[in-house]
Amino acid sequence: MADPMDEDAGDGAVDLFRALGRQIKLLRERAGLTQRELGDRLGYGENLISSVERGRRVAQPELLDAVDELLDAGGLLSAAKEDVERAKAKARVKHPAWFRDYAGLEREADAISFFSTVTVPGLLQTEEYARVTFAVRRPLLDGETIEQRVTARLVRQEILTRWPSPLVTAVIDESVLRRAIGGQESQRGQLKHLLKMSRLRCITVQVLPLACEENAGVDGPFTLLTPNGKPQVGYLEVQGISRLITEQAEVRMLAERYGSIRGQALTPSDSAALIDRLLGER
Repeated sequence: MADPMDEDAGDGAVDLFRALGRQIKLLRERAGLTQRELGDRLGYGENLISSVERGRRVAQPELLDAVDELLDAGGLLSAAKEDVERAKAKARVKHPAWFRDYAGLEREADAISFFSTVTVPGLLQTEEYARVTFAVRRPLLDGETIEQRVTARLVRQEILTRWPSPLVTAVIDESVLRRAIGGQESQRGQLKHLLKMSRLRCITVQVLPLACEENAGVDGPFTLLTPNGKPQVGYLEVQGISRLITEQAEVRMLAERYGSIRGQALTPSDSAALIDRLLGER
């Protein structure tokens, strides 16, 4: 699912994330540590440290505090936590009008259900995979716009780690998992990430196998979303055209269809086993 921002959206947020990333890199190098060594000492992966230093991943408050203390920054990084939160909030609302309503509902959702036939759902994408999905667009996007949109997508993913988190179910067509978007390594990283996310209590991942002969999802991908205290809605997006569905008869039809699709999909454990097998083939 796409989530582009206006051309000037998120400039301040992106600049702040990059500035903090440069500060972390300078402090790390001053301490004589590699990215892997810093990650090991803090309990984070090397890839995350690299992404934060490049300004491509939001530096979470707990990370800023941990780096500040470990690298003796004297409160410099910790003091930026409020600025980071304000920048993230600003980035969240800088979506174009056609996506803004959905994005607002997603932030307050109790439950989200995806049926995906082209790409992995945006909330479950890795940074690298997300960047490729924007980079291959036609007409081409400029580099700055791509980075803004990647940042916005990563910010959206934070709802998966908050408490309480929404209950997320995703049925992904097997063809999506076999298509090496961005190359073999990019797809391998995405498959690993899917397995990791599927182990979270709030997320259920199922695969609709290619062998399914009566595919109830032939009309294409869609999303069902249940905002807190509000009726369930549907969301459709294809070729840059989007539609938020609020008419309850239409929403019920999508919900019934989704139930059929889930029934035709592999169980969560069998889906995980299939993803694991695909990893072994790469």
